[in-house]
Order: sequence, then structure tokens, then C-alpha cells
Amino acid sequence: MATPLDGGEVNLGNLYRVSKAESRSISPENFTGEKGKAGMATEGTGKGPARDLGQGWKVSPSVRIKAGTTFTLGEINGPGLIQQIWMTPTGNWRRSILRFYWDDEAEPSVECPVGDFFACGWGKYCQVSSLAVCVNPGSAFNCYWPMPFRKKARITMENRDAQDMILYYQINYALAPVPKSAAYFHAQFRRESPLKQKGLYTILDGVAGQGHYVGTYLAWEVHSPGWWGEGEIKFFMDGDRQFPTICGTGTEDYFCGSYNFENRETKKYQVFCTPYAGLAQVLPPDRIYEVGQRFGLYRWHIPDPVRFKKDLKVTIQALGWQEGGRYLPLEDDIASVAYWYQKEPHQAFPKLPPNL
Repeated sequence: MATPLDGGEVNLGNLYRVSKAESRSISPENFTGEKGKAGMATEGTGKGPARDLGQGWKVSPSVRIKAGTTFTLGEINGPGLIQQIWMTPTGNWRRSILRFYWDDEAEPSVECPVGDFFACGWGKYCQVSSLAVCVNPGSAFNCYWPMPFRKKARITMENRDAQDMILYYQINYALAPVPKSAAYFHAQFRRESPLKQKGLYTILDGVAGQGHYVGTYLAWEVHSPGWWGEGEIKFFMDGDRQFPTICGTGTEDYFCGSYNFENRETKKYQVFCTPYAGLAQVLPPDRIYEVGQRFGLYRWHIPDPVRFKKDLKVTIQALGWQEGGRYLPLEDDIASVAYWYQKEPHQAFPKLPPNL
């Protein structure tokens, strides 16, 4: 993935180039990311195991976030760029809310349950092997979305659960000038259960300004038997009203699959992970076309961002089959994360649904 920083881009082809950027990292072993200040803790979650070794021996590898509280994972003075985030959270992934704030903004640019942000929407681990997000054994969440900021970056985690959670995490970033053309990273979670309008789900709405849409994650539970993915995704941009500028041909087509994601030999859904798209999760995995099955799908628009100048709305139809070869609008349970970049300021997000 290209990384805008210090007037250039980093990729395998020019990785050998030196830069004036300064590498930093925030973790429970260095909450501020300051140079030469890591591994100095004398108190922390590892104090017991390190009691015979002392300072410098994994005294503070994680944090405990108490039930009903919000913890600041990191606060960075810019300009700079968050390059990679790793974390492994315990607790309820749907009730652990990740937020990012850029340049002292009052409203977050990212607000999302931690599991869904990392493409694990059902509180259950699944391996994801993609360019933007990797989820590895045993519950290792990794994010590679480049996140530039000019004045400040602040990242928090809210624990809405009734139990405390332990969180291991690392935020790797660089301090350097950010190009004028760099937009800010945004991610928004939504869920409808059941759908507010039969057969139609809104992934994103109310976006105003200039930017580009870069990704979709869907956690989809079907409430009708049979195939559920005939629906078209639609991008309404820059004044579109009744009809969109971009319209897909089917749900599995948008996620870069075809023909129901079905393996013709096993007659089961075929999970897959690629750099840009995947059906990473099917629950339960050994059945097909049954009521109550759940799916996790991702599609990253990294080589093909959807660019907009003034506004953007994204919807997808919940559409299946009924007897007689006719389409059937569905009343499923759908949750989503929309990922995009835009110039600030952004519009305030809708409140998180009560039934996370």
C-alpha cells in the first residue's frame, strides 16, 4: 500500500530510499511514544511475572480497561502518519468501541466496535489475509490503513461491557510533514436488525466534502432460506438522487466472487481471502442456504477508490430468491463498516445503535 509521507510514497519499489521521517511507537511499554522512553515501566500487568527480573523485562505489556470506562490508547502531536496498528483485545468485541480523533476535533472520524473494524463482526475469530487488514492466530488484529494527521492524533477504546478487559496493543507511526493533498481517514459502523426498509440497507450516508471511498465490511445474518445475495450495491455521489452513478450487479459480485460463493464440488460456501476482497467467515461453515447463517465479507477499494467531490451515499439491497424464479426483498440483520478518506470537517456520525 502506498503511504503518503514526507513528500513521497513508500512501496517495495522504493523502500531503499532514506527519509527525514522519525519512527515512533506507542504501547503499554511507552504510552507517549517518546524517543528513548520505552521499556522503563516499574508497574503494570506484567509486574508479577517480572518480579525476579525488574525494570526492562516486560513489566507493562498490556492495559486493563475497566468496565464502563474509556481509555486513551495514544495521543500524538503531529504532523505525522499512523502506519500500522496491532492489538489483541479480550472481552466483548462488539461492545469495545474504537475511536480516532484528528487535529483536536470534537467528533471522532472513526467510531466502530473493534471486532468489526478488523473484519471480525460476530465476536468470533476468523483469519483475514488482506492488504489493509490482517487477523492472525490467536486473536491478533492488524490494520495497515495509512492515517495522516497534521496537528494531533488521539485514539481511545471504550469498554461498554460489564466486565473489565485486557488489551495488548502497539501503534506504529512516523513524524514528518504531510502533503497538502492528504485527506483524513474515516470509518463508520452501522447496524439494522431488522432492516428499517425491507430489502434495503444503508452502508453510509450524510458524507459531505471531497474524498474517496476505500472499503466495505459487512456482517450479514440471513433470516430467510435460500440464496440471499442478489442485491446490488449503489454509490450515490455529487448530487445523485433517485439513481446512482455506480451500480453493481450482485452482492457476491461486489465482493469479487460469483455464483453464490458456492464450491461446485462440495456444494458449500467457499471462504476466501485475497488482498482486496474476501468472504472470510461463514457461520456455521458446513451448511448452505439456511436461516440464521452469518457471513463476514470485505472489499477494499485500494486500486479503485470511489472518488466524490461534494457528497456520498452508499446502499446495498438485501435481495434473495423466491419460488418461481423471482427476487425476494429480505428482512435480514446487517452490520457494516464503511471506510473512506475525506477533507475535514466531516459531518457528525449517527449515534451507535443500541443493539450493537
